[in-house]
Amino acid sequence: MYAAIPFPDLSSELFSIELFGFAFALRWYALAYIVGLLVAWRMAVAAIRRPALWPAQTPPMEPAKVEDLLTWLILGVILGGRLGFVLFYQPGYYLQNPGDILKIWQGGMAFHGGLIGVVVAAWLYILRHSLPLLSTADMIAHTVPPGLMLGRLANFINAELWGRPTDAPWGVIFPGAAAQDCPGVIPGSCARHPSQLYEAGLEGLLLGALLLWLVYRRGALMQPGLVTGTFFAGYGAARFIVEFFRQPDAQFVTQGNPLGLALHVNGYGLTMGQLLSLPMILLGLWLILRARR
Repeated sequence: MYAAIPFPDLSSELFSIELFGFAFALRWYALAYIVGLLVAWRMAVAAIRRPALWPAQTPPMEPAKVEDLLTWLILGVILGGRLGFVLFYQPGYYLQNPGDILKIWQGGMAFHGGLIGVVVAAWLYILRHSLPLLSTADMIAHTVPPGLMLGRLANFINAELWGRPTDAPWGVIFPGAAAQDCPGVIPGSCARHPSQLYEAGLEGLLLGALLLWLVYRRGALMQPGLVTGTFFAGYGAARFIVEFFRQPDAQFVTQGNPLGLALHVNGYGLTMGQLLSLPMILLGLWLILRARR
């Protein structure tokens, strides 16, 4: 028996109450979304209220407009995240069961889809109000990592999206039959990478610290597109790396493809998460080079 960390006794619900015959529960994942959006809102307003950070000392919008923009972005996250999951991960199932597409409460959101939804929503808002494209994108991009970190921590608390089996001493024994499905390992002792925590550290803490340093210490907002490019490249690289430790998506795992590769030749290839991250890395590098010219 190798060393491992038992999963702590955590509930997916922060609290639950019943009023007038209706049960209401606040889950950690919902709380992560709420707090992440509130933190993003305050970060955006704080940056806008410092004109010296922006080109020609002119922020891309007034603080009062941030709330309006936030509403658009929330819709983009929800619609894009759900449609991304449907199209990227389980198109066959939802083609046969289109009514289940609307059942968001059953789970199933894709970050890359949510990101596309945010980009589309922000682009439409920018066009409607004639705002500077790249500066507005920079304002949004530097506020995203705290929400990513909270979301991944909520994934860990929910004991979902765990990693591949490991014999590392920091491996976690997640509960549930699916998590314990490790060939050759006694049920109840299968340790897995806490890949949710890896992502929280890389996509949230490290990337967030880098963006704040660029914004407030290096004057990165003076070069429109630099912060956005750094976010795209940084998130894409972090997700690409963590995919080596994440449990592959079940629909891609077959007898000849145990690593769950979405694109593979003779066992070598890329997971769906890595495939979707590559365009982000390329776009991010292009934006960085463009901004630094």
